[in-house]
Amino acid sequence: MAKIYYEDDADLSVLNGKKIGIIGYGSQGHAHALNLKDSGAKVTVGLYPNSPSWEKVKKDGLNVGTVDEVAKDSNIIMILVPDQVQKQVFDEHIAPFIETGDTIMFAHGFNIHFSQIDAPKGIDVSMIAPKGPGHLVRRVYTEGKGVPALVAIHQDASESAMATALAYGKGIGSTRAGILETTFREETETDLFGEQVILCGGVTSLVKAAYETLVENGYQPESAYFETLHELKLIVDLMYEGGMEYMRYSISETAEYGDYTRGPRVVNKDTKAEMQTILEEIQTGEFAREWIVENQAGQPKFKALREKNINHPITKIGKEIRAMMGWLNNESK
Repeated sequence: MAKIYYEDDADLSVLNGKKIGIIGYGSQGHAHALNLKDSGAKVTVGLYPNSPSWEKVKKDGLNVGTVDEVAKDSNIIMILVPDQVQKQVFDEHIAPFIETGDTIMFAHGFNIHFSQIDAPKGIDVSMIAPKGPGHLVRRVYTEGKGVPALVAIHQDASESAMATALAYGKGIGSTRAGILETTFREETETDLFGEQVILCGGVTSLVKAAYETLVENGYQPESAYFETLHELKLIVDLMYEGGMEYMRYSISETAEYGDYTRGPRVVNKDTKAEMQTILEEIQTGEFAREWIVENQAGQPKFKALREKNINHPITKIGKEIRAMMGWLNNESK
């Protein structure tokens, strides 16, 4: 059985006298920093000079400094900048200031697992990875609840790395929901796999293919959008609340029968075989190497693919339809 830690398994007092540096103030960064501050921890946010987030951090009532300054002054450093820049930020602005006894933390294991960051001996290297976007981590915390998280230890020089990581996890609210013990390898490989074959890549490719099939057969783009994208949230919400069985309980028997008989024809043995291939590419580091080289080259393929998808017909019709939905957040339309 997997080990799961809750409130009584973590001691916030472990953070007493510790200075925590949060590097980055994006989705996860702002949530971690604010939650830790509200939990009584001493937090400073590290940003590059002239960062547009600088004034926002100050407005949120947090201390802010350059990454160099924060790294030099902190005992615990959580690195929450994007994967593709973590190595440079670490090598140039964090590593020179690390001292024996410090703790380096991550919310995703990519750079440690794929040996992009080589942590020096004498420090702890750990992970607290909330299983939700930063805005949810923050909102749920303010409501007195928490988002589940993963915890992993890569290097335990102090022999108390787990206690520190769990205290951090408690500080952001995750012990309220449960923190699952894992490894950097498992977190990294399962996270990449999930993103690629279902959560992002799989879902968007399936939606686009279904939309294109309906439109190519003469159906209105608006109708195709509603049936292939808009209603997806309704189904996912039902599965999130009660699993696939609750979703199937909530839909019509016609839909349920179509689920059982047609779904496996779309996602079939060939699909699963391709999933296995993708997993092997992740496990061997092939995907990581591809992504690292892509960034070194200035992201030409990535930017071209982004542009292609932005210009897909489903994007245009989606904006028109969402503009009619006044209840949606304007920024997401």
